[in-house]
Amino acid sequence: MKHHIPLDRALKPIMTPIELFAALPAFKSSSARAFIAFLLMTSLTTIHAQSASNEASSGDDFFSKWFGMVSKAQAEQPHWMTPVVTVTPRLEQEYRYDQSIQGTAGGNTLTSYGGGKGLEIIPLENVEVILGVPAWQSHKKPSDMDGWADDSFLVKYRWLCANEEHGDYILTTFLGLTAPTGDAANTKGRYTFTPTVAGGKGWGDFDIQSTLGISLPTDHGTDPTGPGTPIALNTALQYKLGKVVWPEIEANYTYYPNGEHEGKEQLFLTPGVIFGRFPLWQRLAMSVGLGYQVAVTSKPTYGNNFILTARLPF
Repeated sequence: MKHHIPLDRALKPIMTPIELFAALPAFKSSSARAFIAFLLMTSLTTIHAQSASNEASSGDDFFSKWFGMVSKAQAEQPHWMTPVVTVTPRLEQEYRYDQSIQGTAGGNTLTSYGGGKGLEIIPLENVEVILGVPAWQSHKKPSDMDGWADDSFLVKYRWLCANEEHGDYILTTFLGLTAPTGDAANTKGRYTFTPTVAGGKGWGDFDIQSTLGISLPTDHGTDPTGPGTPIALNTALQYKLGKVVWPEIEANYTYYPNGEHEGKEQLFLTPGVIFGRFPLWQRLAMSVGLGYQVAVTSKPTYGNNFILTARLPF
């Protein structure tokens, strides 16, 4: 099994506390990073609760101010649910875990534990940072291809927004980064940047959320056996039933102008439903959902995909 590239060398200009931990020898494994991210999330929530109960602090401590800023930032934007597949243009603060079972050629299956999701935090009023935890990829055949996928990171910047009382819309841009830290059978083998524009509009209990992005690998898509520079358009149509039920239908389209799938285009339809947000304790809540991707174009890169998702907003 290949060791991960130390993040203090790969991403030195944008080092974060999570990455500093990950660069230490004792924390190089992806499972350790997953544990650290979850521990940080729960610790921050606990510290905030303890601070809020301390009358001497009078809300002036760091965590009270930070969580206050997060609440204000989220109150200013629409309160839709994050779709199963489409990345929401909204700013979220949560820990997320996905699991998918994907049908591949020859009747094989690929199970992804984690889905590359992880810790999502709002460090500034219009900024979100996602520290992805590499997924464990389990192949039905051959099983010796099992291993960790690549590390991923994403930064969102929110340009415009209004909550339900003032127009119910949002416009955001993303910049994603995938680092080739995965095991041999589960890595893209190159750094990839993914600029994306995202937006959404709501009308009462109905909303549309959509993203348009392009993947830009460091080989500029010139490798005919590489991933190329695929263009992805994802759109989710969502309706709120009652207080906690969010049925949806998504369209997930990708066009490959070059690379190993040159000239191919594929479209998946993803019906799904999400339940939440259920309050647990203080700021901590929970949402769970599922979706089923079905290919509606010929010769897709995979045939179908069953997805489970769980989120702990805080």
